[in-house]
Amino acid sequence: MMDTSAPNPSDLPAEQDRTYKLENSRRIFLKNFNVFISMGVHDFEKQARQRVIVNVDLYIDPDGRIEHDTIRETIDYDFVRKTILEIADSGHFHLQETFCERILDVCLAKKGVLATRVSSEKPDIYPDCESVGFEIFRVK
Repeated sequence: MMDTSAPNPSDLPAEQDRTYKLENSRRIFLKNFNVFISMGVHDFEKQARQRVIVNVDLYIDPDGRIEHDTIRETIDYDFVRKTILEIADSGHFHLQETFCERILDVCLAKKGVLATRVSSEKPDIYPDCESVGFEIFRVK
């Protein structure tokens, strides 16, 4: 009879272990967070802050368990929101790519985060489309 149980991650080579953990990870997310930011390459975009919608997914250790119902046992999503606001207020960004990469770098540096996905959308640029944006995903 074939063994169909999940492999023990400690028995896997490092690359397979990362893949196993990512495929079985838990996810914390911040969805459709509206921030106003100085962003863009065009002169009109440099005159005033514009609305940007940010989404962040943090993929965290699948083996983590909440045993005492405390915030110390997980990643606090207040950290994600605060990080976005601090980066948004740090100066002008020419590109959404730069803004997203800064958010991604801070999130990936957080202990317990295996991978991060960050996207931003500028919904008020063109009248004939919902938004224009950028997304990045990276595994630690």
